[in-house]
Amino acid sequence: MEPVKVKIRNLEYLIMCDEDEEKAHRIAEFVNEKLKEVEEEANGLSEKRTAILAALNIANDYFELLKERDQILGTVRQKTRALIETIDSAIS
Repeated sequence: MEPVKVKIRNLEYLIMCDEDEEKAHRIAEFVNEKLKEVEEEANGLSEKRTAILAALNIANDYFELLKERDQILGTVRQKTRALIETIDSAIS
């Protein structure tokens, strides 16, 4: 695990990254975009409030993706069961 230097807003952070350096930079870029979105929507907030709102937006996106994933997995399971039943009835 190598330390990677990323820039969030105008500050540099040295973070430990299990994967490649490129991924760490993409994550930092994503966080910067979320911070920028919050700043544009709610002008004049303190850095702390901006960071908290950006974190809440990121968490919301995460939970929406989990919900989507669960729905997709449910559909895949349902279709898999139907296929297995079709195959079983064709074999029998």
